[in-house]
Amino acid sequence: MKKLINNPTYVVEEMIEGYVKAHPHHVKLLAENARSIVTAKVTRDGKVGVLIGGGSGHEPAFMGYVGEGMADGVAVGNIFASPPPDPILEATKAIDKGEGVVYIYGNYAGDLMNFGMAAELADLESGIKVGSVIVTDDVASAPKEEKEKRRGIAGEFFVTKAAGAAADKGFSFDDVVRIAQKANDYTRTMGVGLSPCSLPQTGKPSFELEENEMEIGLGHHGEPGIEKGELQPADQVVDRLVNDILEDMPIESGAKVAVLVNGLGSTTRMELYIMYRRVEQLLTEKGIEIHRSYVGDYSTSLEMGGASVSIMNLDEELAELVDYPADCPMYVQK
Repeated sequence: MKKLINNPTYVVEEMIEGYVKAHPHHVKLLAENARSIVTAKVTRDGKVGVLIGGGSGHEPAFMGYVGEGMADGVAVGNIFASPPPDPILEATKAIDKGEGVVYIYGNYAGDLMNFGMAAELADLESGIKVGSVIVTDDVASAPKEEKEKRRGIAGEFFVTKAAGAAADKGFSFDDVVRIAQKANDYTRTMGVGLSPCSLPQTGKPSFELEENEMEIGLGHHGEPGIEKGELQPADQVVDRLVNDILEDMPIESGAKVAVLVNGLGSTTRMELYIMYRRVEQLLTEKGIEIHRSYVGDYSTSLEMGGASVSIMNLDEELAELVDYPADCPMYVQK
């Protein structure tokens, strides 16, 4: 499988180098650690910091969401691997403005361990208060009664959006943590996989699907979904994804939601808009109003084929935060 790279060993370092050089008005790389990226803008004293992070290969997540109205820093891991504690800690120190830092990351063993260690070190070494919100939006990865075991996937965008806006608006540390947790609790995602990606180091498919086969609930790293079957028309696939979400998180008629139709890397915009069309039809039929919509590549898996649908149930507070402006290298909202 072909890729435009140099030495596979250095793909993450070269990506970061190019990213920082391409967006010097938005971000900067910390001299203390080559995997720590923080906002280039001066943030005010007393602002709660928001730190995100995870493995590479999901771009624009995670480093694309550092900027005004979103995250203040990001720790970058190897491809599909958690960043180690060191870059998390250095980014924490850099973005702390005296009121603490809130970590937002997906529910994966490496992230749980490394962000947890960094939080302890931040307290011990620098007296920085750290709060952690673990994203668990993937409906397919565990039953409703075991929600704490679910993976974090594309819905992390909504959690970062809400928490970043709250921090930028001057919310307290406790309120930023509360908002991030609330955003996670009000967000669900279901995905479908159509074709694998290949890691630069191996050049081999990350999993196998037959030519006319799809997998419902496939994870962002190629983790097994809940069922494989023959490829269905887009409307039928969307019906399955949305109905599974609404069964897990019932939304009343008259409610407002934010919707994200997210491509996994090689799915065309044409396909994503065909999917969004059906999402809108289904929600409208149920009397649910789409307050904000997002269609495109927001959290990918290299060149994986497929897509996911995320729905965030909005109350008045979350709607205001979703509407808040953001200015990041890979995402702008006015």
